[in-house]
Amino acid sequence: MKVVKGLSNEVNNDEEKQEVKDKPKLIKMKLFPFIMLVFILVFVTAGITTLALSFGDEKAVNVGTNERSEFSKLYKAYDSLNENYFQEIDSGELINGAINGMLDSLDDPYSDYMNEDEAANFHQSISSSFEGIGAEITEQDGQIVIVSPLKGSPAEDAGLQPNDQIVSVDGKSLQGMSSSEAVLLIRGEKGSKVELEIARGGNSEPMNVTITRDTIPLETVYGEMLEDDIAKVQITSFSENTAQELVDVLNDLEEKGMKGLVLDLRQNPGGLLDQAIEISSLFVPEGEILFQIEDRNGNREAVQAPNGKQMETPLVVVIDEGSASASEILAAAVHESADVSLVGKKSFGKGTVQRAQDFTDGSNMKFTTEKWLTPDANWIHEKGIEPDYEVSLPEYASLPYINPEKPLKKSESSSQIKAAQQMLEALEYELDKNDGFFDEETEAAVKAFQKDNELDETGVIEGETTVKLMEALREKLLENDTQIKKAIEVLKEEMKK
Repeated sequence: MKVVKGLSNEVNNDEEKQEVKDKPKLIKMKLFPFIMLVFILVFVTAGITTLALSFGDEKAVNVGTNERSEFSKLYKAYDSLNENYFQEIDSGELINGAINGMLDSLDDPYSDYMNEDEAANFHQSISSSFEGIGAEITEQDGQIVIVSPLKGSPAEDAGLQPNDQIVSVDGKSLQGMSSSEAVLLIRGEKGSKVELEIARGGNSEPMNVTITRDTIPLETVYGEMLEDDIAKVQITSFSENTAQELVDVLNDLEEKGMKGLVLDLRQNPGGLLDQAIEISSLFVPEGEILFQIEDRNGNREAVQAPNGKQMETPLVVVIDEGSASASEILAAAVHESADVSLVGKKSFGKGTVQRAQDFTDGSNMKFTTEKWLTPDANWIHEKGIEPDYEVSLPEYASLPYINPEKPLKKSESSSQIKAAQQMLEALEYELDKNDGFFDEETEAAVKAFQKDNELDETGVIEGETTVKLMEALREKLLENDTQIKKAIEVLKEEMKK
């Protein structure tokens, strides 16, 4: 018998689900009695507040007795600039700047104004695919920070990690930029290259990473059978078809003999709220609370699982610091309302809800409308969700990217050489020290690695040798994924009950 019959029985009918008008392919949203929301973290940023100002060379507005008095100062400033500035000005840019300034004053990284180009990128980010490096970013204290690289993306292949700071793009500093502005610099056509300056950790020197952009398909669910009839399913984000993808994968795994499930939400930056609700409902009994919404007046509404629990298979969920937004909703829902164990590291901590709105000129705004709380009314914003079993990955999992285009050779010294030495050690090539100095022992270890991998034994780390070294380390991590191993251990105990 299938684990899940399909989504036709989920909250999927026309009365409960509708598409936002004038937002082609933007979001599919559910109509709750209390709110229409969207949760979008593909770029964890947002925001705008509306202004009723007119465009053109004449005065924006003549304030009369029927106008709102609080706007009189704004109108006066606009008219003065429009009439008296020493150069011709673009009234549309002036209005956009005013809107952007209001949102900046909120000091909320998830509220942001997007011009036409930025809005186009925003729409594209939740479509079936886009071209870029494949990393979710956010703005924190004036810095652009990676929330999570997407699975199989150029960003993941380059070794980018959650909490990496992007200092510059092709030499242009991102200091003070919004994430929407940064996206315009980072994205580009498939096959083109972009150089990112990356800072990782408080004491390490920044490193330059050159990444070739590619098409980023939004396939979001990956499943495989592990040992002892245990399956692992990874959800990388919550896109338009994620719930149906998951149902298809679960049914396939059930046919292969799945008796227990590890659900991997690591480095999942979130996405569409309706998908998180449908997926949570597979594991949470009907009527149990999935999450709560709280408005600025403290009024709360609980969102309950709309259909009966369809998955009876024992479940353990894995999270980490890259699990954010909708993935945190799912993790909290199954943890608090279905008593599912969490394994890994503390999650990102995004506990607010944004609404997206388009304007007729093609620009867009996203702004925070409410808090969301866990079923037990915990607000995880900037705190994250603590796992039941805290497990770290091996130390070599956080080693920095090595640039294949920069040769590392004997008698040189650098942080990149130190990283390469640590990789060689993790792969069990003997080195007495890893101080960043490329000595004869390091050269011998490199030649041994090249011989084992049928590469030219040059003793120099560059090109194919660099790529193969990082690939070998990634494969070793997959074989020694301490978080998944712990999840399997916990799951086996659950399966005995």
